[in-house]
Amino acid sequence: MERMFPWNWYWTLPSIHLPFSGAVAQQIAPDTTWFFDAISPSAGNASVEKRAFELASYGRQLGLITEVVLRLAEPDSISEEQFKESFERLKEIHKQIDDLKREEVIPNSATLVDQLVWLRAHDPIGLKEVLRLAGAPGST
Repeated sequence: MERMFPWNWYWTLPSIHLPFSGAVAQQIAPDTTWFFDAISPSAGNASVEKRAFELASYGRQLGLITEVVLRLAEPDSISEEQFKESFERLKEIHKQIDDLKREEVIPNSATLVDQLVWLRAHDPIGLKEVLRLAGAPGST
């Protein structure tokens, strides 16, 4: 009797991957967080900046500001209609960004309260120091 040699014998071998071979997964979406992560903490809140940028890019905001300023400086340079449109859009963006800033403060206030509660339970001396620095009544 003749033995048959299976035609798919190579499936039984272990999987070996040489460098730069094997399954490849590639992230193709651009990473734009580097720009907002580079914002200095003293310059502003990076998450607010990112959300404001999503509302209207810096270029768009500057374009609207430029159109308004040009109309104020030289009334003939921009039409009255374009001026009003730009000014209204700028006021709308300003209101939306102010709303974003208010939204950002609310979670921070809750976080601060949680941290103060933690300090009260774990570091009463540290809590007294924080209250003294904040100028809370009765903390001196």
